[in-house]
Amino acid sequence: MNKQLLVDVIPFDVAPEKINESMTKNGGKLVVSGVLQRAEAKNQNGRVYPREILQREAKKYESEFIKERRAMGELDHPDSSVVNLQNVSHNVLEMHWKGNDLVGTVEVLSTPAGNILKELFKSGIKLGISSRGLGSIKNEAKGDMVGDDFELIGFDFVSNPSTHGAFLSPVNESKNSNLTSNKWAKVQRDITSILMGN
Repeated sequence: MNKQLLVDVIPFDVAPEKINESMTKNGGKLVVSGVLQRAEAKNQNGRVYPREILQREAKKYESEFIKERRAMGELDHPDSSVVNLQNVSHNVLEMHWKGNDLVGTVEVLSTPAGNILKELFKSGIKLGISSRGLGSIKNEAKGDMVGDDFELIGFDFVSNPSTHGAFLSPVNESKNSNLTSNKWAKVQRDITSILMGN
């Protein structure tokens, strides 16, 4: 079996009131937590991650990346297995298990991509978090089983999830019903402002 780039989104839910609270308690930094990946469940891509493989990779990721504060992810999935520093938007601070759910805490960074991510959250845009790794798959009755050769690369924020409900949906507490009709214009202005350095 040949290794391929595997990307899968898993539910990452954050209560709307937690966004402003997080930024207040963390010196202006946005820190969120939720499910990063799920074991033993078929996702919309038809893949199933065996618990023992995901546990092994989570432990390795924690010791090699999280503890050294280099568990970085990008805004959108690249077509590569390499994390491109120019596109880094966030850093995973910790991970732990709740049943078959791999839960983690993520800090949104003050990089250009991180600032875009933060503004998308503030504008109420629904985003998902997605795992990225290399591995082979084997077709079985219960789905495409991720092989023992799987290597976890990291987690990226994406707009189009592969799993039902795989969205992070923070909303600024000051949001009102009039904001909904103008949110796309505001997002465009915010992104343009960030890119222009204003």
